Amino acid sequence: MQVSENKVVSIHYTLKNDAGEIIDSSTGRDPLTYLHGAGNIIPGLEKALAGKDSGEHVDVSVAPEEAYGSRNESLIQAVPKEAFEGVDKIEPGMQFQAQTPSGMQVLTVVEVKDDEVVVDGNHPLAGQTLHFSVDIAEVREATEEELSHGHAH
Repeated sequence: MQVSENKVVSIHYTLKNDAGEIIDSSTGRDPLTYLHGAGNIIPGLEKALAGKDSGEHVDVSVAPEEAYGSRNESLIQAVPKEAFEGVDKIEPGMQFQAQTPSGMQVLTVVEVKDDEVVVDGNHPLAGQTLHFSVDIAEVREATEEELSHGHAH
């Protein structure tokens, strides 16, 4: 069966950056299963998998515009330390969720100063070209429940 809209697709993948370092992989884990066409994976990877069959291998490089976007420097901001009430120790690399006008956003601590914390609202992979090596393990029809929920079960 071919990968197409409203099909449930299971893939094994390895994701590398431009330096060839592994960022993520499903090796040793269950495959990633998603509902094709529902925006559950980045657009560039979804486009590359469309029309492929179960059992096929796909190598694809996805530009930032088709992945997590370009870096937006305006998403780097200094916030008062008081905004982190209840957190004993704040260190660079820590991540927090914050409610913003455009919804929930993950913020990464970049720097800790005396009275403020510099956070970055960019996705950690924003601005990067992503290199995927994918094996399509299975393609099946989605159930009515999966279609109504917008994701695979």
